[in-house]
Amino acid sequence: MFYCVLGYMGFLATVSFMVAFLARKLPDTFNEAKFITFSMLIFCSVWLSFVPSYLSTKGKGMTEGKLNSALCTTNDPLQTRFHYYQPGDLMVGGVTSQYLSMSEQVSFEEHPKTKIVDEPITITKNYQHVLSLVFAVKEINENPKILPNLTLGFHIYDSHFDARITYQNTLNLLFSQNRTIPNYECDTKKNPVAVIGGLGSETSHHMASLLGLYKIPQVTYCLYDPAVHDKAQQLYRVVPNELYLYRGIIRLLQHFQWNWVGIIAKNDDKGEKFVQTLDHMLSQNGICTAFIDRIPGQSSIWGTLDLLDVFQTMTFAQNETSVNVFIVSADSHSMLCLQVGLSMIELDAMAPIQKVWVMTAHWEFSSETFHRHIDIQIFYGALSFAIHSNEVHGFQHFLQSLDPYSREEGFIKTFWEQSFNCLFQDNDEGKESSNTCTGEEKLESLPGPLFEMRMTSQSYSIYNAVYAVAHALHAMHLSRRHHRAMEGRDNLESSKSQRFQLHSFLRRISFNNSAGDKVSFNENGEVEAGFDIVNWITFPNQSFLRVKVGRLDPEAPQGREFSVNETIITWHSRFNQEVPHSVCNDNCYPGYNKERKEGEPFCCYNCTKCPKGKISIYKDMAACFQCPDAEFSNQDQNGCLPKGLNFLSYNGPLGISLALLALFLSLTTTVVLGVFIKHQNTPIVKANNRNLSYFLLLALLLCFLCSLLFIGQPQPLTCVLRQTAFGIVFSVAVSSVLAKTITVVLAFMATKPGSKMRKWMGTRFAISVVLCCSLTQAGICMAWLCTAPPFPDVDMHSLDEELILECNEGSTQMFYCVLVYMGFLALVSCIMAFMARKLPDSFNEAKFITFSMLVFCSVWISFVPTYLSTKGKYMVAVEIFSILASSAGLLGCIFSPKCYIIILRPELNKKEQLIRQNYSMPKMG
Repeated sequence: MFYCVLGYMGFLATVSFMVAFLARKLPDTFNEAKFITFSMLIFCSVWLSFVPSYLSTKGKGMTEGKLNSALCTTNDPLQTRFHYYQPGDLMVGGVTSQYLSMSEQVSFEEHPKTKIVDEPITITKNYQHVLSLVFAVKEINENPKILPNLTLGFHIYDSHFDARITYQNTLNLLFSQNRTIPNYECDTKKNPVAVIGGLGSETSHHMASLLGLYKIPQVTYCLYDPAVHDKAQQLYRVVPNELYLYRGIIRLLQHFQWNWVGIIAKNDDKGEKFVQTLDHMLSQNGICTAFIDRIPGQSSIWGTLDLLDVFQTMTFAQNETSVNVFIVSADSHSMLCLQVGLSMIELDAMAPIQKVWVMTAHWEFSSETFHRHIDIQIFYGALSFAIHSNEVHGFQHFLQSLDPYSREEGFIKTFWEQSFNCLFQDNDEGKESSNTCTGEEKLESLPGPLFEMRMTSQSYSIYNAVYAVAHALHAMHLSRRHHRAMEGRDNLESSKSQRFQLHSFLRRISFNNSAGDKVSFNENGEVEAGFDIVNWITFPNQSFLRVKVGRLDPEAPQGREFSVNETIITWHSRFNQEVPHSVCNDNCYPGYNKERKEGEPFCCYNCTKCPKGKISIYKDMAACFQCPDAEFSNQDQNGCLPKGLNFLSYNGPLGISLALLALFLSLTTTVVLGVFIKHQNTPIVKANNRNLSYFLLLALLLCFLCSLLFIGQPQPLTCVLRQTAFGIVFSVAVSSVLAKTITVVLAFMATKPGSKMRKWMGTRFAISVVLCCSLTQAGICMAWLCTAPPFPDVDMHSLDEELILECNEGSTQMFYCVLVYMGFLALVSCIMAFMARKLPDSFNEAKFITFSMLVFCSVWISFVPTYLSTKGKYMVAVEIFSILASSAGLLGCIFSPKCYIIILRPELNKKEQLIRQNYSMPKMG
């Protein structure tokens, strides 16, 4: 009956078409026959094509064929056969990267083929990316606390590391499983609410350019590259920003003090960006780049066969260089090119490359199936950064339960055959193999570069991405139920509506996954998960161990973001388990500083000894520095010692000697004074002006005693008294000598008949001279004390190893005024004594005064340069010696002849001896 209905409609359509065709040329302006003819032609064409399509389809496809037979007939421009579909109430899309495929280049001269030319090569390790997504969905569906009464489905395609296939499969996710019709959703139940992928930044960018048009959330697990991604693309990254990776590399190099490194990067735009960014950051942090090598940017591993010369040159350069650390930036495929290229070089004539490899987080230790026996010992002891991950409970059991005969799983068959190098018996592709797949092969028997039973960091990121989408959907579902947006219905809205709304929930999502790690997105849509530092230990049987030895955690407290346990790191055997050194030259040890080598990078330098008085306390210091003022550098110039105290002390031999000398001279002066007092009425005492002699002896006694003020640690009182007391007392002594000289001259002038000088004779005049000269010096000293008095001070810089405790003169000008005035008095005395030296009297003092003034002036003239050229206690000792010497000169030259006569030749101490040539000397005393 169904076909009768269709037949009758066809009959009516045929009759209408024929009548309209016959009437199409009738001359009527409003004749509709032409339009009716054309419409019937389309109608019949559609239903004629419907019949075979209807008979060749089943179930829902039959209805679709009736409704959309004119719309869903377009063939895809490029078809891929690998996908994995599991239905559910809510669908999550996925685009992984595990196949390397060769497709024909489009020449635009003929219609492009729609199938991939060669059998794809499986990067078997990346199959775990599919399994981690499936495992996460399985856990979510089994968890009643996430999306209750709803199931999560998935649809996974592969990018084949090809831009065209990435675009094609992204469109397949959005619109249909078998046919791609943009902007037309043939089956809305298969349309994903979010898509997870891809592995590389280019793949992620290609996906985002399509998903962004339809506002579909994309959660990617590739490191964010600002040079590739557009800021307008709303991506959610379950990995940290790549900037943290650069910082981690810098911190690692600084931790081990490696400042002479090589960089190896892929020869493409991304590699160039890495080199420029890292090289700039290295130079900012005091690290030099010794060389930069490029990994040939081939799209396939076959390209390495033509590039052996490039790898041979690279190998020779890497062996000959003094650099021990290589920083490598490349994805797994490029790293495999490097590994294959270096392994294929004949190394018989050279030593193997035995360096420290530092890998970026783009790298996973993987190998293609036909390189399963390649030597991996080249990377023994390598260090790499990996996106932070933890052990996920139940994942290994899930891997062990895989069924290689699954019909729904579109990836497992090819993975199984290439991993175990076998073929299934039902293989219908004409391939031959001596090994038959039994399905009983054990995944754990595969070497690490082919497949790992432990969840890798990239798979861990995919696992977190699925959970992030599920938690966002759960939050959105609860919000809708709370607001009763469905008018009492619990089922979700259309998938298109969910896509738009999911963005706001993804931005605010925060949860702890099953491994205990917190997952949340920051304002830039990134998970600040940080990086693990992994140490790779390889073995000859193609197996390896990955050991977590450190962590870079951006959310850790300041100063603790970077940590590494170097005690558990296994280095290459060449380094004998000692931390390798990678420097341009040996370090400059404490006591030395760096001196730049001309024409060399700043990491290459000479080591020079610190100049005297400066030190360096760390290795490789750019400049030496001065010790604090109270300290001085030790002999090795690598530390500071406290300075000793320098002052003229009574405890030192010099201080004791000067003090004893001053006391001895004081005692001698006292004895002379006693002798003069005892014999005060004798002619020789009376003839030499007895009162002035007493003044002079008392002044000399005080001069000897005031020298004791200069010995000992400077105190405020002693600093004020020592120079002023010395100046006044010495002025009294010199003025007394001057008065004696004037008295002698006047005495002989007064003996001339009619001389008026006799009225100036007498004690009063002599005392007036002494007082006048002394008060002038006292006035100078008072002005000194009132303006800038001396005070105790510490000189920290004159001596390298001692602090000089001294009396600061306050005003140097006033100090020299005191000395100049004393010198003036001494000079006048010396001149007058010199003029009176030939007076005819046996007791004339002029000769002795002249000689004493010459001694006095000689001492103080030599004092000035000696005083200025010495430092510390020796400068004080010079002044004390000058005081004692000049005072002793006066005492000895003036009083020793008189004491000789008084004590030893008393017979000469008679009045008769004073009469010479009939002329007597006037009475002075």
